[in-house]
Formats: sequence, structure tokens, C-alpha cells
Amino acid sequence: MSRSRHTALFALITVAALTLTACAEPAGPAGGGSDRASSRGKTPTTDVVSKVRKDEAAAKLLPAGVREAGTLRIASSVGAPPGAFYEDDGSTVAGADIDFADAAARVLGLELKREVASFEAILPALGSGKYDLGTGNFGVTDVRRRTIDFVTYINDGQGFAVREDSGLKKVTDLTQLCGLNVATGAGTTFEVTLQENLPRCAEAGKKPYNVKTYADQAAVWISLQQNRSDVVMSTINGLRYAVSQQEGLRFLNEFKRLDVGFAFKKGTPLAPAFQAAVNRLKEDGTYDRILKKWGTSESAIETSEISPPELK
Repeated sequence: MSRSRHTALFALITVAALTLTACAEPAGPAGGGSDRASSRGKTPTTDVVSKVRKDEAAAKLLPAGVREAGTLRIASSVGAPPGAFYEDDGSTVAGADIDFADAAARVLGLELKREVASFEAILPALGSGKYDLGTGNFGVTDVRRRTIDFVTYINDGQGFAVREDSGLKKVTDLTQLCGLNVATGAGTTFEVTLQENLPRCAEAGKKPYNVKTYADQAAVWISLQQNRSDVVMSTINGLRYAVSQQEGLRFLNEFKRLDVGFAFKKGTPLAPAFQAAVNRLKEDGTYDRILKKWGTSESAIETSEISPPELK
């Protein structure tokens, strides 16, 4: 979908009370913002990045060539708040993923050359060398760790949301979805999880659930609102953020937690520097300010890790 079409659709959703954004306190100095929205239709604008300063110790962990060049190529997947989304101008990207990447780069004294790319295209492009790193709320899984290195910065995971009139109360086993239409993002861990578990419905003597995938996150919510889907499977933070902005929907429950990280080509020499950068952001308070701005303080991690095992 083009940026202009995405912007038009986003505006339509806003008018229809399907806004996928949240409200924050008016913009102010670093440290402002709030965990919960007080009204709908606005996005947080608090500046939590510009005051971040370079940390020489972290920067020295970068390869000499990167320090000399001073730039890195980053691919960012843009979907919906709080992760990454387009501002009203249709071209400026914002969100927690954007803030974390920009803040880490400032710690390392780097400028990021950002290119927006589709979620499903970023990880393969890292392997080919097209980009140096990527963001897109990439959950750390054992399968992905075979070809990708991660530097963790939050903990998020898988969850569900439904319409308020849904009979679903809590999904603890995917066989509870049998016979339903399940909407999710294309190329995500949610799609993989749903497809891998699809045979279990037949094994239980039940009608299979139907996995409906969408490349655009707004389309996921429209399908739910228009009764073309019965339940949405997506990120815990994204679900909570979205249902707080939409009438007639409710967050159902968390299903599985996952660490989330910056993604790199396997064997990258950049990982130690970015790990040090994230931990530096935790030390100087920027880390907590970013989480607070986007209402995701529950996703804080104790320390950044490089490609930890998948949370089970």
C-alpha cells in the first residue's frame, strides 16, 4: 500500500472511531508523557531522544569502519502504534521502535539512514546485506536465531483481541479458535504459530480455524469491526494500544511472551555496541522515558541481551 493510500485509510479509520493511535500529554522536555491515554485520536509527541548523548565506551565497540563512516542503513517496518506508524503528514515515522533505534544510534554517535520496508521483507534483506539492521517488533525465536542476530530492548509477545460481544473469554489453547476466522499480520510469528497449530483442530474433531492475513495493520482491525474476522492475534502492546482507541473491542489475554530486539545479519560485529547502547539508555533514564511515552512500561527488560533463547 502506498503512503498516500495508507494515510487516507488511517484518516478514514479515525473518523469511524477505529483510530489506532493513543493520546499523550502535550509535547514537552524529555521525561514527559504518560503511560495511559486520556483521550483518543492523538499520538504522543514528547521528545525523549534529542538529549541523548554519545557514550564513548559504547561507541568504541563499533567496527572501525562504521565509526569512521558514522552511518548505518536501517529498515523499519511501519504498521500501527505503539511500535511504528506514519504521522499525519504521511511520511514522518514515529513510535517506540523508532525512538529506541534513534536513541541507540545517538549513544553510538551514528546517523541512521532509514528506509521503510515491509515486515516480511526485512529479515531476508539483512542476510543479503541490503540493510545493517532492522526494526519491526521482531520477536526473538529459535528459528529466527538460526539466521538472524538480535539485540533485545523490550519484552512483548502474542495476544488476542475480540469484539465486546464475543463469547471468547480467554485463549489458553489454540484449539479454542477452531471454527473461527482469525485475523493477523502477514509474515509474522502469529501467522507461523497459527499455521503450525492448524492440524490440531482436525485432531480434536473440530472444524479448522481460518487464518486471514493482512499486510496492513489497519485492515486487520477493519476485518474485526466488520465481522469478517472473529478474533485478532497480534502483539500484546499493539493490541492493548489499539483497543484503547476503538469502541466495541476488548483485549482478550496474553498468550505468549517474547523478547523483542534490533535485528542484524547473523554474525554481525554490531551487536555488542548496540547491546551497550541499550544498557546505557537504561542507565541514563531514557529507556524508561521511551516506555512511558508509549504506555508500554510493562515491557521493560532488566538488561539487553544478544540473541537469547526463545522464551518458552
